[in-house]
Amino acid sequence: MNGRLGGLLGREPRVVAVGAPALAEALEQQAVAVQPVDWRPPPAEAVDALNAVLGDPRHATANATAVGRMLAARPRLVDVRPAGEVLGLEPGLFLHAGPPLEWDRASGPMRGALIGAMLLEGLAASPEEAERSLAAGTARLDSCHHHAAVGPMAGVVSPSMWMFVIEDTENGAARRSYCSLNEGLGKVLRYGAYGPEVIERLRWMGAVLGPVLRDAVRRHGPVDLTAITAQALQMGDELHNRNRAATSLLVRELAGDIVLAGAPPDRLAEVLRFVHGNDHFYLNLAMAAAKVSADAARGVPGSSLVVAMARNGTDFGIQVSGTGDRWFTGPAGTPDGLYLGSYGPADANPDIGDSTIMETAGLGGFAMAAAPAIVRFVGGEVPDALAATRRMREITLAEHPVFQVPILSFRGTPTGVDVTRVVRTGILPVINTGMAGRVAGTGQVGAGLVEPPAQVFTAALHALATQAR
Repeated sequence: MNGRLGGLLGREPRVVAVGAPALAEALEQQAVAVQPVDWRPPPAEAVDALNAVLGDPRHATANATAVGRMLAARPRLVDVRPAGEVLGLEPGLFLHAGPPLEWDRASGPMRGALIGAMLLEGLAASPEEAERSLAAGTARLDSCHHHAAVGPMAGVVSPSMWMFVIEDTENGAARRSYCSLNEGLGKVLRYGAYGPEVIERLRWMGAVLGPVLRDAVRRHGPVDLTAITAQALQMGDELHNRNRAATSLLVRELAGDIVLAGAPPDRLAEVLRFVHGNDHFYLNLAMAAAKVSADAARGVPGSSLVVAMARNGTDFGIQVSGTGDRWFTGPAGTPDGLYLGSYGPADANPDIGDSTIMETAGLGGFAMAAAPAIVRFVGGEVPDALAATRRMREITLAEHPVFQVPILSFRGTPTGVDVTRVVRTGILPVINTGMAGRVAGTGQVGAGLVEPPAQVFTAALHALATQAR
């Protein structure tokens, strides 16, 4: 009997019901104390692949190396610059969230964001003209992940958009990642809205916000994002859908340098009001920090560590350390949660965005125990948040030594999703996320929880098994 079950049974007479809800219900009706355990055997077709991967002599060492690199990363904000400069984007090339995608398979919010990017870059005079051009293939699309970048929701990046530049030097060589600046909530480009107010805000961000932040960061010097994230976790954030504490800590860190950035006082006031009034502003920094941490774990032969989870509104995809840049994809599911105003399930688009990089690196849904207030945004009850974090320990390789959860006696967040553990246990990563409207131009309609399609992990397992044989 292992320690976990021994602890459960030691408190009172109890029956452990494994994967048998009917048995558990029958016993509870007889006043028997039951501890249900949601477990299913791995699919029969996956057993041979599991045996091959687990029997690979490289496997244990490879996973220890990969997750060790992820945990050792110390991301720092080092600059803020236009995407055209740091990513080499040329006019007509747009990046997007998730696995590779073409216009004909793009969902409503993805199409809306691409239309908005065309308008922002002056490549179309109207939404109708932008849509015709995109349908004709005049623009080129590529995944943010192919450029060491991540983008929330639709994740569309165009050359004139300003990007956070994040650097990690803890794993042998300097590695960088990038993410756009956060627009706020509601009618915003990343949720597929492209009205005049959206384009006007983006132009202000390019003309005012980006340059002021660039000057402030360069005056300040590198900003330690690991320290901010660790402190924010202990102040009630989980860093995916709740970034209130982290955003406030960032403002506190940079406020003096923003004031000294040299812009006119009214513009400096605009920047401070915008950043501090947008509780999600830190999310994009956290995403880029998680991206550079996960990228440190890439390319370890034999490792089954997941280094990216991402959605484009049509597909959900993962990448694995031991299989290079290959994507394993399945249909994106629709989140289950709370809706804004009169919106309901019929209005929600399937899951979208690169923000699942947070769960990839042990935050977001994996850290919900640190942020019980998150249930008011995504649904559920406080015990559900605690249970989610505990449950994710079953499918991860480590606990983060810095990202600690006070209510769980300061244990680290579960970090490093392992393909073999997901397939073996049947437990899927829990993700909390915003919901975009299905129709282009709608914007945000709610927030909730979602799980990846199980087949992406099985497909990755088979690829690893082929390499192991």
